[in-house]
Amino acid sequence: MKYLVREMEKCNDVSALNENVIIPFISALEKTADARSYVLNIYGRKSNLVFTNEEDSEAIYNIVEEYLDKLVPVQDG
Repeated sequence: MKYLVREMEKCNDVSALNENVIIPFISALEKTADARSYVLNIYGRKSNLVFTNEEDSEAIYNIVEEYLDKLVPVQDG
């Protein structure tokens, strides 16, 4: 975590953060999950990271989406 925080602090803007920290981190998670035959699901609004097998991933995604929709309605604009 300390390494990631240091790397994030080096980024001057969102583009640099995305390119230098977020994309490499997510790519590493995807590669690790794939090597174990897991599906990586990242949901949103804060953080929801779930590793599942492929056949359960859509059901879990739908459960989380339904929960988030009920929790905080999305506002347009």
